[in-house]
Amino acid sequence: MKIKKGPWTVIDSKTVYRNPWIDVREDKVIRPDGKDGVFGVVKMKPGITILPVDDQKNVYLTQEYRYAIERETVEAVSGGIDEGENKELAAKRELKEELGITANEWIDLGVVDPFTNAIESPSYIFLAKGLNFSGSNPEGTERIKIVKTPFKQAIKWVMENKITHGATATLILKAKDYLGL
Repeated sequence: MKIKKGPWTVIDSKTVYRNPWIDVREDKVIRPDGKDGVFGVVKMKPGITILPVDDQKNVYLTQEYRYAIERETVEAVSGGIDEGENKELAAKRELKEELGITANEWIDLGVVDPFTNAIESPSYIFLAKGLNFSGSNPEGTERIKIVKTPFKQAIKWVMENKITHGATATLILKAKDYLGL
């Protein structure tokens, strides 16, 4: 097996770990400098991130403990895209599940690749408007606090590093531009 990937050549590839959310792969490669090497790649389930904005320009964020970084974070609603599910349906499902919000208008603001060197994990980002509120139904692993704040405060939190989740920060700044705020 010899597969060219840009200036890299893959000689062999094997999955070294897998669970429902991630695959970890090790590739034996010929590096761009011609030397033999290895390259580890983490492939995560594609995801979505949604920023709901009401008519008064308030945003609805989540506050939740994140196991990997061992602290609570403030971020937009995020989740995985289930197999066979399209990104907008996943966004609608997650927003309803986590915050009990449905929206009449969905604006696709693109995709974010949070860490391009070793992790494949696209996050599709959406702005949701025309909000309707009902009960949420979070998963058993989720202990979510709803954070309602003015949009301008959310922008400030991005700039002050109170919001560090990459897809959320990108989404807030793109939505700011889209909404002309």
